[in-house]
Amino acid sequence: MSPVVMTIVVLCLYLLFFRFYANGFLARKIFDLNSAAITPAHSQRDEVDYVPTNKYILFGHHFASIAGLAPMLGPAIAVIWGWVPALCWVVFGTLLVGAVHDFSALVLSIRHKGHSMGTIARDVISPRTRLLFLLVIFFLVALAMGVFVLVISGLFAAPDAAHIPATAHPEAVFPTYSLMLIAMVIGFFVYKKNMPLWPMIALGFVLMMVTTAIGLDMPVTGLSAGFWTWSLLIYAFIASVLPVWLLLQPRDFLNSLLLYLALFSMLAGFFILSPDWAAPAINPHPVGAPPMLPFLFIVIACGAVSGFHGLVASGTTSKQLDKETDAPFVGYVGMIGESLLALLAVLATTAGAFSSRADWESFYGSWDKAVGLHQKLGVFIQGNANFIHQLGVPLDYAAAFISVVVVGFAMTSVDTGARLLRFNLEEIGHTIGVKALGNRYVATFLAVAAIGFFAFFKVDGKPAGLFLWTLFGTTNQILAGLTLLTVTIYLYRKKKPILYTLLPMLLVLGATVAGMVMGIIEAVEKAQWAVASVGAAIFLLAFWVLVEALLVVRHVRAEHQQ
Repeated sequence: MSPVVMTIVVLCLYLLFFRFYANGFLARKIFDLNSAAITPAHSQRDEVDYVPTNKYILFGHHFASIAGLAPMLGPAIAVIWGWVPALCWVVFGTLLVGAVHDFSALVLSIRHKGHSMGTIARDVISPRTRLLFLLVIFFLVALAMGVFVLVISGLFAAPDAAHIPATAHPEAVFPTYSLMLIAMVIGFFVYKKNMPLWPMIALGFVLMMVTTAIGLDMPVTGLSAGFWTWSLLIYAFIASVLPVWLLLQPRDFLNSLLLYLALFSMLAGFFILSPDWAAPAINPHPVGAPPMLPFLFIVIACGAVSGFHGLVASGTTSKQLDKETDAPFVGYVGMIGESLLALLAVLATTAGAFSSRADWESFYGSWDKAVGLHQKLGVFIQGNANFIHQLGVPLDYAAAFISVVVVGFAMTSVDTGARLLRFNLEEIGHTIGVKALGNRYVATFLAVAAIGFFAFFKVDGKPAGLFLWTLFGTTNQILAGLTLLTVTIYLYRKKKPILYTLLPMLLVLGATVAGMVMGIIEAVEKAQWAVASVGAAIFLLAFWVLVEALLVVRHVRAEHQQ
């Protein structure tokens, strides 16, 4: 099947699953969504974190928050096993697992006062699981955001600022930082001056496109990656403590408009180009690569299912959801959008960036050649730039435009991640009785410090985040499995059908635990004691949560039989 025909089939599947599975079966038969139910955005409205929001605006915030670097990075390396396995998991993993995970996490959170999955696990499973969840969440988010900060700073400038590498895009600096100011102006006039929403959004989008054009012609050079890392950490602190309506929400929505434009342009160019597959359909044993199963699931990560998405859904999105019935559109379709981005990553790296099988194999000939973060971003940008070039856009401008999109969404993940870490530390403080962590400035400072640790602290000469990056995929997937476990226990308590969350949970946990055990063994063999120790700790925490859940199931079953 040609790439074009395959893509048309996938787009049809997205529409059918949303219409009949999410908005029909899951929303009505499993979760009984009620448009008249009062959501936490109304019952706990504080104009800082809890703010009722138009579902289209909230979709933009949610989509931008989850669509960080991972759906571009993961599929761009998973295609080393061939385009068929990568595409199948990106599509069916999303529709049956990842989108169900995101949607159900959002629903559980709005029915538990907008609390995070850690607190929900306490209520649904047992009090002990709360701290276990919170510790896993803290490690995952701090690690991921630390690496995202490193990648963004590398895209802005070379490490020594004396040489700008091919993977650096300093033209993304001006529009990225300008968007912060534009978003704050839009947020202020809409929420405080009652200006009409859509004209202000249109103005913001025009300004965003103007600054993007300026950035393409006026790249900001001469500053080191270290400088940009510090600036990103400062920005993360500010974004985390400001009211959500002032910066985070309008910035994410405007950023999502930029991504919509990029997705449309890339798809349109792809259909015009109508390329053939340069990659093999299946490549089961690449040189130096781990086994395709279970590592296909772990490598693709956020392109199909992600524990981080559950944190966004239960951390910020649930506090802004206006109606319960908005949840399928925001949660389920938001993950479909992520899958579409991952699909374009697959298409770009198997049909767009390479003209022949030999050309493809020169990059994907071995695991070592394909695993670098910047190499993966480079081939993603190159392939999609070739697509947009078909619309008459100069190739260098197309590549620069995509780099702005990539940086913008990585930035969105960073500011959302910092806020989630702040919520996480506040909940940890409440759990262990440390009142100082309840202060949002103290919690945010510690959250940003944790992100900075993974960005700056060196282990064997590498930043800690990059050194421990192999644990991101497994920790992220384990968290997704534990979230689905919590949802399954919730439905079991409510005497609802559990098959639709139980089977995805078993698949995710089974594959990820197997991958983590293999990773720990490999780390021990290589004497990578930090990786082995942290991996073992995450594994034990997850196993403990699973044992707690099994005890609850036995107790609830006894209650049902009485």
